[in-house]
Amino acid sequence: MFANDMVMEKLRLSHTLKQFKPSTDIYFDLLRSIVSQQLSGKIADLIFGRFLDLFPQRCPTPNLVLAIEVERFRSAGLSNGKANYVKNVARFALESGLQLDKISAMDDKALLEYLTTIKGVGRWTAEMILIFSLNRQDVFPIDDLAIRQSMVELYNIDSDSKSLRENLTSIAELWRPNRTLASLLLWAWKDGKKLR
Repeated sequence: MFANDMVMEKLRLSHTLKQFKPSTDIYFDLLRSIVSQQLSGKIADLIFGRFLDLFPQRCPTPNLVLAIEVERFRSAGLSNGKANYVKNVARFALESGLQLDKISAMDDKALLEYLTTIKGVGRWTAEMILIFSLNRQDVFPIDDLAIRQSMVELYNIDSDSKSLRENLTSIAELWRPNRTLASLLLWAWKDGKKLR
């Protein structure tokens, strides 16, 4: 599968990846992603649970999200920025649409551009939606710290080099059309190192 890159091929042969199902609710996934940004897993789950508890049947429909005051979100543990960002996602869902059929019809580039027009949804967040919610096969999240650190170590790259981004992108070109799989393998390798 990675015939042009023996480093990645060795990772593929030595790691078993968890299977995950594509999502049917991109709006909900974006809310979860924003609430969880820069938080550890357990804390993210706790705060997202508190966020959901603000809604009847724990269902944060766009209209309900827009109706709740920012202070109530803050009381659930969201920062002021995140409180406003979830409102931006809700507004975008109502005005522009996040229906699965609309999203699924877009290619990766168009979808990244579409999602990142939402204030609070950066490229990394959009790439995570493409990978984990939509199961897109050729996404390379170059700005992910674990991806960068893994590549620097595995490929013996000078991490202080001004051409680091160019070097990483060049290596990732060898993985097309399976850059998502390569990214998942890099994350798995990094997680495995933490357990040692």
